[in-house]
Amino acid sequence: MITLEQFDAVEMRVGTIAAVSLNRRARKPAYQVTVDLGELGMKTSSAQITNYRPEELIGRQVVCVCNFEPIHIGDVRSEVRLLGSDTEAGCILLTSLAPVKNGSRIY
Repeated sequence: MITLEQFDAVEMRVGTIAAVSLNRRARKPAYQVTVDLGELGMKTSSAQITNYRPEELIGRQVVCVCNFEPIHIGDVRSEVRLLGSDTEAGCILLTSLAPVKNGSRIY
C-alpha cells in the first residue's frame, strides 16, 4: 500500500498529442510522441502505443505523469509517461471524457 501523500506526489496532467514519429532505436516498437502540456510546454515521450496509427493520435488528449525522472529510450529523451491500460489489442490510452485545458492536473 502507498500513502495518500505518496499518491499526491505523482503529478498527472492532461495534454494534447501534437506530433508522433517512429522511435527507430527503441528495443521494442515505440513512437516518439510530443505532448502539449500547456504552461508546462511541449514534452517528449517514448511510448509503446504502436497499436494506434500516428494519425489517430494527433490531437488526442491523454493523461501523462509529468514528474518522473526523464529517461532515454533509444534516441528519445522521455520526459513524461503516457498512461494506459495493457490489453490483448495493445495499450489503450487514458483520456478525459470531455476536452480540458492542456496541463490540467488530475486529482
